Amino acid sequence: MADELKLIKKAQKGDVEAFEKIITEYQSIIYNIAFRFAGNAEDAADMSQEVFLKMFRNINSFQFKSKLSTWIYRVATNTCLDQVKRKNRNNPAYSLDDGFEDGDGSFFSNEIADDSPTPDEVIEQAEMKDVINQAISELPDDYRTVIILRDIQGLSYDEIAEIIECSVGTVKSRISRGRRNLREILSKDRELFDKYFV
Repeated sequence: MADELKLIKKAQKGDVEAFEKIITEYQSIIYNIAFRFAGNAEDAADMSQEVFLKMFRNINSFQFKSKLSTWIYRVATNTCLDQVKRKNRNNPAYSLDDGFEDGDGSFFSNEIADDSPTPDEVIEQAEMKDVINQAISELPDDYRTVIILRDIQGLSYDEIAEIIECSVGTVKSRISRGRRNLREILSKDRELFDKYFV
């Protein structure tokens, strides 16, 4: 933690190398968040770059009142939400032909026990990830944000509350409603829902 504080202070004084070390430490987390908001690798990479730029421009706004990771999650989440809203305004229709590419730290990466899945299992796992990613992308922004932070990134209620600047009660309520909405979205395709989630 002391090393991180030194890096932040150096970055705030314009030390690019210190800032690059911070980016290196958090780039996979930022990309994973961006991927869940974007749904594909290309847009996630663009979102990640935008997050890095915002972090660089605003590193002096970090006041050491919270952990650096909390500040980074807040910047990443807000940037991704802004990008999604901008994209939705410019392109409100969703094409069912758009596929989802898999990224690092995928939703089910911790749940796949078999190190050598059969080809059928690989296809099923990819299909399941696509189903989940598509369902998450259909959630309202408030719900999508807390589901990504809690169920995918594994953050605590307190951490999420600090990141999105609301009460823990609000976080819990949004998570509950988000999960309910997710189940409803998934249950629309009864065959897939029964196959993977019953």
